Amino acid sequence: MPISGQHIVKSFDEEIARLGNDIVRMGGQVEAQIDLAMRAIASRDSELASDVVAGDTKVDGLEDMIEEQVVRLFALRAPVANDLRLAFASLRIAAELERMGDLAKNAAKRAIILNQSAPVRPVHVLPRMAAVVQRMLKDVLDAFVERDAGRARAVWQNDAEVDELHNSLFRELLTYMMEDPRHITACTHMLFIAKNIERMGDHTTNIAEQVIFVVEGTKPDTARPKAETVLDRSGDAVLDD
Repeated sequence: MPISGQHIVKSFDEEIARLGNDIVRMGGQVEAQIDLAMRAIASRDSELASDVVAGDTKVDGLEDMIEEQVVRLFALRAPVANDLRLAFASLRIAAELERMGDLAKNAAKRAIILNQSAPVRPVHVLPRMAAVVQRMLKDVLDAFVERDAGRARAVWQNDAEVDELHNSLFRELLTYMMEDPRHITACTHMLFIAKNIERMGDHTTNIAEQVIFVVEGTKPDTARPKAETVLDRSGDAVLDD
């Protein structure tokens, strides 16, 4: 192969590697945002919660950078086969991570409001839920780096654990509100935070589907395992934020 051809191939490989590295960097930033938001809630630290809100711009900036890289790849490199799948998946993964960052920001905003009320007893369940989501996100990012469809599929199948924790917290908060109506406002904010975390789990499993697509060329052809939520089962509107 001529030297110029070798240079083109090397340059393309470097761009693909940089794209993957930026996906992982964005994922790491989202992990940090989730962790800080949960610390702010547990410690009732409004200043830390404000830092999380401000830090969301870093996540947005990384998504913009990834989008620009993918557009450049399509315009100048015309990727095919595995590289084409990676380019498409990178756009979707970045979008899922950006939404997770938004949910962490929303949780932090709720924490600032929550801190204006007396402490609510069941708050310890929220960090447990978030820890499961953070573990899932770490695993799916590792699966992306290693191109490990099996590991990604394990994450895809584990979202029900987050749903079960969400259901447990819903029941606990409902009981707490019935025991003392003065806690209704604070518990409502906690319900919104819990729903934010539950949705983070959904976005993580969406990322797992994209990793499977990159490796195998197809997404799972079965329904994602999910626990039936208390809110869905009762027929009430699902919390939105």
